[in-house]
Amino acid sequence: QVQLVESGGGSVQSGGSLTLSCEVSGNTYGKYTLAWFRQAPGKKREGVASIESDGSTLYADSVKGRFTISEDTSKNILYLQMNSLKPEDTAMYRCAAAPYGGSLFASGDFRYWGQGTQVTVSS
Repeated sequence: QVQLVESGGGSVQSGGSLTLSCEVSGNTYGKYTLAWFRQAPGKKREGVASIESDGSTLYADSVKGRFTISEDTSKNILYLQMNSLKPEDTAMYRCAAAPYGGSLFASGDFRYWGQGTQVTVSS
C-alpha cells in the first residue's frame, strides 16, 4: 500500500510560480514510477511529469521547460516546481504511484492516487 497527500496548490497570476508537494508513505521500495497528473473541468486527465526510481524524468510537451519534477528520497516527498504558469495550467493536480513502473501516458498504470490540489492561474 502507498499513501499520497498533496499540498501547495493555490491561485497565482499568469507568469507566476508554484511548487506542489506530495508526501509519499508506504511501500515504494524497488522499481516504481511517481507522477503528477492534472485534470481541468470538461477535459481528459493529462500526465504532466513522471520520475522513475532511477531518477529519470519525463514531461508532457505542454510543460517542458517550465515544470520540474523531483523527489527528496530522504523525506519521501515528491515535488512539482511550476514556473511561467499559464491560464491553461489551471486544473486539479494529483500525484500518483505505480509500483513496478508506469507510463506517464497511461494513467491506468498508476495504482495509487492522492486526493489532489487545485491550481488556478488567472490572466
